[in-house]
Amino acid sequence: MDPHTEATLVPPLAAVPLPRDPVGPVGQDPVGHSTSTSDRGSFSLAACTCGWRGPARRSRDLARKDAARHSSP
Repeated sequence: MDPHTEATLVPPLAAVPLPRDPVGPVGQDPVGHSTSTSDRGSFSLAACTCGWRGPARRSRDLARKDAARHSSP
């Protein structure tokens, strides 16, 4: 059997960024979070300055409620 000569190199694990924790660090107070909603096509999305994102919703009101739940303690 011939060895593989055209293998694709994989970057070292240290070069791959780790996923961000959607909840945030333990004990972090949500005070100071700034949420907003935006429309993409027929969907509305909620997002926060901390990096949190809500699910895509067809209802703007549900997206606003997602943002409010994220901001409240």
